[in-house]
Order: sequence, then C-alpha cells, then structure tokens
Amino acid sequence: MFDANHLVSTFGLIGVLLIVFAESGLLIGFFLPGDSILFTAGLLISQHQVIHQPLWLVCLLIAAASIVGNEVGYLFGRKAGPALFRRPNSRLFKQEYVAKAHDFFERHGARALVLARFIPIVRTFTPILAGVSGMAHRSFTLFNVAGGVLWGAGVTVAGYFLGQIGFIRDHVDVVLVLIVVLSVLPAVVEALRSRRSSRAERSAA
Repeated sequence: MFDANHLVSTFGLIGVLLIVFAESGLLIGFFLPGDSILFTAGLLISQHQVIHQPLWLVCLLIAAASIVGNEVGYLFGRKAGPALFRRPNSRLFKQEYVAKAHDFFERHGARALVLARFIPIVRTFTPILAGVSGMAHRSFTLFNVAGGVLWGAGVTVAGYFLGQIGFIRDHVDVVLVLIVVLSVLPAVVEALRSRRSSRAERSAA
C-alpha cells in the first residue's frame, strides 16, 4: 500500500492523480506517499513505462489535482471546521487550536502554504487549518496554485531527469526512502526546536 512503484504500476496515471488529490486535502489521505509517488511517476515517464503521456501533460494534471485537493480541504475547513470546535473541552478538538492556526498563518503567510507542500502529513492538514482559521480565500488560492505547481510539477520533473541517471535508476528503492526522510526532516527539526523553546520558557518561569 505504501510502495510507490507498486501503486503507480498498478493504477497508472489515474491512481497518481487520485492519490495526489486525497493527500492534498482529504483527512483520509495524510498517510499516502505523495512525494515518492510523484518521483516514481517522473522516473517511469523517462523510461516510457506505465505512464505514456508526455511529461508536460502529466505535470499539468498533477498540479491541477493537488490544487483542487487543497481547495476542497480549505472549503471543508471553512464550512465544517467551526463545528469541530464548538466544545472547548472536547478531547480531540479545542478552541485554542483555531487561535493557534490563525496565528500560524498570520506569522508565516505564503511561506507556510508553499513549504507545507513538501512536508508529509502537514500538507494534508494545512489547507483545512487555513479554512478553519478564516484565511482569505483569494490569498489562499493564489499561494495554493504556486505551491501546487512547485510541488506537483517540481518533484515529477526531478524524478524524470534523475531517473535517467543509471545509479538512481538501479537503486530507486533507496532513493525513495531518502526522499521520505528528507521530506519529514523539516517537521522533525521544527518539533525539536519547539520543544527546546518550551523547555527554555518553563525554565525561565
């Protein structure tokens, strides 16, 4: 289920687009291997296997799927999100999360929307949080398109050109694992930094 090569080989381009759409804005898609899927799709295109459409068309469709997925996530957060926060003392949802999400987008703005594309799990929840926090739809759409193109087309193109290198082509499994590690690394660094900051604040108090 998490083998990108198996998923692309089994479901083809339609499967790639559905996975990208689900991971970009549906809560159930946070566990899907988006980065590996895109890299593998580009690699297979370079080898004329499984996906036989031209690179530009595949990149266009992938970018569109990621953009639409994020729009759906944003609208879900904006319409249904507030209902999740009606009970401040709920075990799963709290009113303070809305305030934190709003503060996050106020501080990071466009950078948050674009960079989140390259971080697994975070890219699934970011558009939903943007909707819940009440971010302006026009601003969200602008940076959603930018992030969708940079991530969707960028990772696919990287797979296309790097896939033509013999070493990478012969060790694709290792490369895919490395991609996952590199994508998760920013989130790990941020979590460690946040924990260190919290400890410093407690010590000061």
